Amino acid sequence: MAKHSGIIAYEPSELVLTARAGTPLHEIQALLASERQMLGFEPPAFGPQATLGGTMACGFSGPRRPFAGAGRDFMLGCKILNGQAEILTFGGQVMKNVAGFDISRLMVGALGSLGVLLEISLRLLPMPEAELTLCYALSAEAALARMNALACRHWPLSAQAYTDGLLRVRLSGAAPAVQAAAKQLGGDVDNTGAEFWSALREQELAFFQQSGDLWRLSLAPASPPLTLSGPSLLDWNGALRWLKTAESAEVIHAAAAKVDAYAVCFRGQAKTDWFQLPPGLTALQQNIRTAFDPQHIFNPGRLYP
Repeated sequence: MAKHSGIIAYEPSELVLTARAGTPLHEIQALLASERQMLGFEPPAFGPQATLGGTMACGFSGPRRPFAGAGRDFMLGCKILNGQAEILTFGGQVMKNVAGFDISRLMVGALGSLGVLLEISLRLLPMPEAELTLCYALSAEAALARMNALACRHWPLSAQAYTDGLLRVRLSGAAPAVQAAAKQLGGDVDNTGAEFWSALREQELAFFQQSGDLWRLSLAPASPPLTLSGPSLLDWNGALRWLKTAESAEVIHAAAAKVDAYAVCFRGQAKTDWFQLPPGLTALQQNIRTAFDPQHIFNPGRLYP
């Protein structure tokens, strides 16, 4: 889909953009930056070849997700090609669109298994006037407690992450609000905060370069640290936990099940071609896929064996 690119419509005053799926992510971000606007879910690119369609199909969201929303929350509408060679349009280009089923958001994270994304319309956000990162030296347990306590209050938060014994908290918004919050919260100002959040988003931190499989675990933010070997990194207020480990997939899934967590090997030897879901959810997923792609033409082997 790389050649099916180009921005179709952009209305800065309406905070709405429509582009073809093959449009490079960096082109969209550069255009938005010229108007001091951004993709609110702060998606990672993992390289210059990233496209809008690939980003939405993978359902990628960055550190801002708990506070601004995930990629699916910004999806207004899309055009797809289904498994029966039909071009279908869902949603629209306005924020208030309540007609019919919200099928466009179903495409986010479907890995292209329901159809080929052709065009995508997204809601945008203005860039914050100011951003500041505070850091605190804490244990993992104390960091989780602090992240959850901060998330329950009306602070101008836009990211919280913990790694290497340091909890980093990003404040975003109007300059007076950011400065006032920083004064009350204390901690040390991290002058390299912008670089840290970029490296975290793009998985360029030293943590991601360590040996071992890279596991991604989704769980309740207040869940205690998992008793698994290997270094870990906490993001999204503790709801997203990255783990570098040599543990087997069986051990990790068993440990995740004890705290109702969802685990998937993001990169490494244990990586499989599908996500391991409960039987009931797998059956529902198969039924949805069959409705869009009866012959399983798109991404065979994905989402279920």
